[in-house]
Amino acid sequence: MLSIKNTKEVAFVELNAPPVNALGLSMRQELTAAINQLEKDSEVEAIVLCSALPLFCGGADIAEFRNEALWEMPDLPSLCEKIESSNKPFIIAMAGAAMGGALEIALTCDYRIATSNTLMGLPEIKLGLLPGAGGTQRLPRIAGLEVATQMILSGDPVNGDYALTCGLVDEVFENDDAFLSNVLAFAHEVVSKENPKRRCDEIQVVHPNPTDFLNDFRDKILAKNKHLVAPQRCLQSLQLACELPLAEGLAQEKAGFAELLDTPQSRAGRHLFFAERECTKISGVSRDESSREINDVGIIGAGTMGCGIAIAFLQAGYLVTLLETRQDLLDQGLHQISKHFNRAVEKGRMSIEKAEGFSNNVSGTLDYADFSDADLIIEAAFENMDVKHQIFKALDKHAKQGAILASNTSTLDLNKIAAATSREADVIGLHFFSPANIMRLLEVVRTDKTAPDVIKTAITVAKRIRKLPVTVGVCYGFVGNRMLEPYFREGSRLLLEGATPKQVDDVLENFGMAMGIHAMADLAGIDVGARVRQERRDELAHDPSYQAIQDTLFEMGRLGQKTGRGSYLYEGRNRIVDSEVPLICEGLAKRHGVVRREINEEEILERCLFPLINEGFLILEENIAERSSDCDLIWVNGYGFPNWRGGPMQYADEIGLDKVLERMNFYRQSLGEYGEMWFTPSKLLKELGSKGQSLADYYRNKEE
Repeated sequence: MLSIKNTKEVAFVELNAPPVNALGLSMRQELTAAINQLEKDSEVEAIVLCSALPLFCGGADIAEFRNEALWEMPDLPSLCEKIESSNKPFIIAMAGAAMGGALEIALTCDYRIATSNTLMGLPEIKLGLLPGAGGTQRLPRIAGLEVATQMILSGDPVNGDYALTCGLVDEVFENDDAFLSNVLAFAHEVVSKENPKRRCDEIQVVHPNPTDFLNDFRDKILAKNKHLVAPQRCLQSLQLACELPLAEGLAQEKAGFAELLDTPQSRAGRHLFFAERECTKISGVSRDESSREINDVGIIGAGTMGCGIAIAFLQAGYLVTLLETRQDLLDQGLHQISKHFNRAVEKGRMSIEKAEGFSNNVSGTLDYADFSDADLIIEAAFENMDVKHQIFKALDKHAKQGAILASNTSTLDLNKIAAATSREADVIGLHFFSPANIMRLLEVVRTDKTAPDVIKTAITVAKRIRKLPVTVGVCYGFVGNRMLEPYFREGSRLLLEGATPKQVDDVLENFGMAMGIHAMADLAGIDVGARVRQERRDELAHDPSYQAIQDTLFEMGRLGQKTGRGSYLYEGRNRIVDSEVPLICEGLAKRHGVVRREINEEEILERCLFPLINEGFLILEENIAERSSDCDLIWVNGYGFPNWRGGPMQYADEIGLDKVLERMNFYRQSLGEYGEMWFTPSKLLKELGSKGQSLADYYRNKEE
């Protein structure tokens, strides 16, 4: 796990625990033992901490946050104190990332060396935590209060060059074969000093008015962080660094970390952390499965979605060919792509050379024959099965053997789309979310016949274009839009029963959703949902009131923001309550025999969220999703569910599946025929909820 290499006067302690040198209990024990050994060695006058891996250290072993190993001695704060109190100077040499606990260890060292591209950060806030091994106390003393506050509250890393300017590191060397030689020379200079130790407890935070600065910072982040606990605790801990001796501040920080560790928000953050690492483990696809080589990418459709997909691939270095049915549409799409890169240059986010390079890598065509060399072809055309069939028949004719044929469909049966070809094993769904060049989520949809190497390739490509790939099966709406259907259905039904669009949206936004249901529908375009429902008319005929309000708004030409009227009125993007909408709802309620009444906030929240959660359970029963955490990733990254709640399935676990089950049964009974139609709990929810079990219990039992 680590090795000690002695040179004259200087000992190198080299970490070597792939993949990230995590600071778990074993690593902490070995480091402590090594320090004890070297402190007794009279020939050693300085100790260098370095790594045999491409990174220095990824920080704490997050898996320990689930058990007591986190607190077993030596814990991380004790290891940091051990280094800081050593009678020999410590030098840390960070060639590669040093995150979380690794940076906290660096702060206890007397000297810090990095490379220009070393990334150093304290990302604990993204897990609903504060740095618990000295980050809030030592960083402001070493790098200054303003740098420390920005780093800790954002959780984002800084590079070596920046760290040098603010005093976080003492020297930056090139990350080359001479790196350790340069470190050794630096260490000899340290040894030659009369008093080489530099203890952090002898440093005071220097700032003209720390209280006002921290209060101003708190005000600036209030709107974005109004629901979050960790930012406030981080700011409190930084304030203590300005007021207390180091030892007292460290004790308070450690207590704050332990307190936050036991909050729903931190559990949610850790749940999503592990979910992202699990989501690429796909049944039927081995780790050793090879990927197909993808260099040239074809995209069908030069509209908003097609152009967004093209930009994502261009920015990742792929060659892109864009196909349209008419020259004017193609020209418009190519212009939009060029405009995007020019705008990035104007805003200083990209060099002219890079923008020109990206723009030069895209070409346009009206002929499917120009896809003959494409390795991956993505269809992003109108959401209609006949249109999709025509496209995939053409691709089957013109695409080379081994090319992957992908559809961006958001709802249609991908098995039927694949059946239009003679190569169903090569067909997969790549469901991007708009705007495709920005949104991180990518639903990878496997058909009944998609080949394992096609799935592996899709995941590999997704990572290269900086997307989060979550693999799902085929059903209406896959996972995200299928779970959206009951959520949206209830949000609309509540308007028939007496709620207003603003009342529903306020409840959901106060819960933490990025946008309420009706504002979201107005933004997406009411016509989009209406056209999808037209394709499902027969399937939904059993509920005549289904989305009656949305369909009526569509018929009235109230399409949302694009027309300035939907569930709200709009001045630009500002939504304004429209007194006409409740009158429309009253008329529709009378037509469908719905009794109107006062509806409270609790019912609005439960009616919207619990059917959504129940749909997630149905998806798990049908093996459409591999894990409940996959559903959470999709809803957090694609639908604005608050990440600090961990996603709808984690939220259900947090409040108790027994409660979700009880309230589903309550509405099933209290809403009469409508309740019987839409509020029947899934088998899995009934099984777990009736036993007082959680989804975490369910997966733990499956593993055993």
